[in-house]
Amino acid sequence: MVFQPESRLHLGAEAEVWSGTWMGRPAIKKMRRNRAWRHPDIERRLGYRRMLSEVRILIRIHSTGMPVPAVWDVDLDNGRIIMEKMQGRPLIEVLRDQTSEPNFIQSALENSGKAVRMLHRMAITHGDLSTNNILIDDQANAFLIDFGLSAVEYEVERFGIDLHVMDEILGASHPNIVNGIDNFVNGYLQYDDNQGPLQELSGGTPPTATEVLKRLDDVRSRVRYHG
Repeated sequence: MVFQPESRLHLGAEAEVWSGTWMGRPAIKKMRRNRAWRHPDIERRLGYRRMLSEVRILIRIHSTGMPVPAVWDVDLDNGRIIMEKMQGRPLIEVLRDQTSEPNFIQSALENSGKAVRMLHRMAITHGDLSTNNILIDDQANAFLIDFGLSAVEYEVERFGIDLHVMDEILGASHPNIVNGIDNFVNGYLQYDDNQGPLQELSGGTPPTATEVLKRLDDVRSRVRYHG
């Protein structure tokens, strides 16, 4: 791998992420971090499987034409991925930027909902849907990143949880954004309206947007009850 690092973007419990260039192109390098408390053999196998799953899902999504990072190089044994660097700012920055116009914020949230619905129609859940993992470009287009916890899924519960995580983050971290989750949900529903009936996939048919939103309401009720 010929990767030239420029700046570290993230240092988390599971991975370290760097921005730089690869073969002269803007790129992202993601490196798995070992968890010292796990047995080395278990850590190695678990890390290998998780990274392999992330690579497979990224390639699957990219092959459909959905704008997600292209995978350029992989070293599963050492836990490294080199991928395309997507353009845009994290949604969290857009929402916290006091110079962001209300119409731009509304479009960014609606387009974020559309991007998530596009993913869900492929029977894939994101697993870590936050305002850090959605990029927004100058035209308010939305791009999903960080598929480390994504999975192929057909049960409606996981799709509802994806939306519930976004609902909680918008409410807790961005309380000043009026109708934030409503705009997101509008985009989510609009994408289904525009695309029409779902296609049956190899594992079945993913839930409709309406079914996912009903499950979101169920998850909200359970959280309030147990809270």
